[in-house]
Amino acid sequence: MLQLIALLLYFAVMVGIGIYCRKHATDVNGFVLGGRSVGPWLTAFAYGTSYFSAVIFVGYAGQFGWKFGIASTWIGIGNAVIGSLMAWVILGRRTRIMTQHLESATMPDFFGKRFQSRGLKIGASAIIFIFLIPYTASLYNGLSRLFGMAFNIDYSVCIILMAVLTAVYVIAGGYMATAINDFIQGLIMLVGIVTVIAAVLNSKGGFMEALNGLAQVEDATVSSTPGVFNSFFGPDPLGLMFVVILTSLGTWGLPQMVQKFYAIKDESSIKKGTIISTMFAVVVAGGCYFLGGFGRLFSDQVDVAAEGYDAIIPAMLSGLSPLLIALVVILVLSASMSTLSSLVMASSSTLTIDFLKDTVIKNMSEKKQLLCMRVLIVVFIAISAVLALIQYRSSITFIAQLMGISWGALAGAFLAPFLYGLYWKKTTKAACWVSFLFGTLLMVGNMLFRSSYPPILQSPINAGAIAMLAGLVLVPLVSLFTKKPDRQLVEETFACYNVKKEVPQKTALGE
Repeated sequence: MLQLIALLLYFAVMVGIGIYCRKHATDVNGFVLGGRSVGPWLTAFAYGTSYFSAVIFVGYAGQFGWKFGIASTWIGIGNAVIGSLMAWVILGRRTRIMTQHLESATMPDFFGKRFQSRGLKIGASAIIFIFLIPYTASLYNGLSRLFGMAFNIDYSVCIILMAVLTAVYVIAGGYMATAINDFIQGLIMLVGIVTVIAAVLNSKGGFMEALNGLAQVEDATVSSTPGVFNSFFGPDPLGLMFVVILTSLGTWGLPQMVQKFYAIKDESSIKKGTIISTMFAVVVAGGCYFLGGFGRLFSDQVDVAAEGYDAIIPAMLSGLSPLLIALVVILVLSASMSTLSSLVMASSSTLTIDFLKDTVIKNMSEKKQLLCMRVLIVVFIAISAVLALIQYRSSITFIAQLMGISWGALAGAFLAPFLYGLYWKKTTKAACWVSFLFGTLLMVGNMLFRSSYPPILQSPINAGAIAMLAGLVLVPLVSLFTKKPDRQLVEETFACYNVKKEVPQKTALGE
């Protein structure tokens, strides 16, 4: 009963915020970017909650905690330092300045205007449409076991409820509604993670006792080294490094993450947002993987071979009090709904602005664009819910495989062209196409012809990490040997960085 009351209260707040924010969603700029006037706290929490979903808390934390032990905490540290701090420092300011100068509201729109290529714009929007849908469907997966543990309701009801409520507040209030809801959901995640870690470790006699217990765990199939799950880098340092790269560097190329920088209000918001976002990632990501690292202490309560890695975290939480279980359910629901809202906003705005507008529908008015985006939000959420239901009720694994490669494909395709596009004037259109094709084809090939790949590339995680790193080499290499961009257009684009601004003397000393 307590869980149900907390859930209903949570839903009421989410919908109420969506209705309240209708006044900010009256034009395309307001609906997609909140009028580029979103402050540091909302932007930082929107970034963090879009980053960490139920996939991280239930799936990745359980899987990598089991594989690497306490060393899996390095993944959370990587997420905070590379995925948050460095992303804000390297991409934040430049993204905000150049996208406003180019008047672009989405990542494909950026590619189209930065490289004067309609083809790049359409190609990028197609990649986003294909690979964000399965990623969206994966968000429901982490909830199934937790709802089964906390409620006696069919999981299908949970999927439909989550889909409908997310659609209501996103359609009503647009980006501003998602940002405010992300802030509330982020607070729940912060409190929830800290509380759950304390409760789980307390159930094993405290931190030191749990750490000693982990040192006693042995698994000859993984390593013959005693205490390997309690060691600094765990049983597989190379595998751990690939996970850190994929889950940390990957955010630099994900459209729903980068788009948060488009909406930043001012310089002060960037500085504060960098700190807030990093600290949020330290607590949430670091906490999730730290908690997962103790998963093997609960091996008597879960059969990983039969139930899979997704059963590990629920098994760790099953002994908690009803109040804490209610908190966990809302925590995971918050993580999922915040990421879901971010993904459907990115998908609908991309398809409307970058594909339908001027390509399919000529002279598309603001009113028609808004209507189209709202309709597409319903379509995307409906498709993702149907895919989640199909996977839940059948043994189809294709969807799950596609979910696994979507992150690697998106980041592998976009990270290098976007980064070099912000910083390097000599980046060429051909180099962008090479990165698009290499990243997506490598990941699709990993899914369809995995056994034919070299051993190091058979893991979707390794393949995704290598796709991103390869793009960073391919883009400058191809740019050196392909047709150079129009010099005047490039200079006009980069001129936005050199606009003179007056600043206080505390920021820059005078002569």
